[in-house]
Amino acid sequence: MPTNFPQGSTSVLPVKCRQKGVIARLLIMPKVKTNSSAKKRFKVTGTGEITFQKAFKRHILTKKSTKRKRAMRKDGVVHSANKDFVMRLLRLK
Repeated sequence: MPTNFPQGSTSVLPVKCRQKGVIARLLIMPKVKTNSSAKKRFKVTGTGEITFQKAFKRHILTKKSTKRKRAMRKDGVVHSANKDFVMRLLRLK
């Protein structure tokens, strides 16, 4: 229990604190949230690789070569140097 009580009894929290759910926040561990932007951008394959859509394929496509646009269609695979970080964002590690 916290030690910073207002003047008065320390056995019961003030009504104001109870209404805000302070007790619940003190007694249980906080939930670990998955990063919302990461779960929209990355997908884990069956083999455990993490894939993503390549950038620069949305607009201004006339100046890009067909070969370049075709290469951007394929999913990219997260490099091993960044894999631990992305897994932590997705809460897989």
